[in-house]
Amino acid sequence: MTERECQKYEAMVKLALPPGERAWAAERASRLEERFALLDGVDTDGVAPLVTVSGLMNVTREDAARRFMPREELLAAAPEQYGGYFQAPRTID
Repeated sequence: MTERECQKYEAMVKLALPPGERAWAAERASRLEERFALLDGVDTDGVAPLVTVSGLMNVTREDAARRFMPREELLAAAPEQYGGYFQAPRTID
């Protein structure tokens, strides 16, 4: 990854790294990309997974939208709201 590419990612996440840190981050990201490329070349066809978290595979539920509470009732508990939505404090400037 180049420093210019790193700057594009910084802009996406509204972050501004000092030039020295940007060079370091770009170099580290390049190392990661190289290692992922190596892993990508490993043939895993026919290899069974070794571990699962729950012992179950592909467990899904129906994803159906439903009304939980009226919007006004939910917003009544909001410390701040804007335009009919909860307003949270900014975490990154």
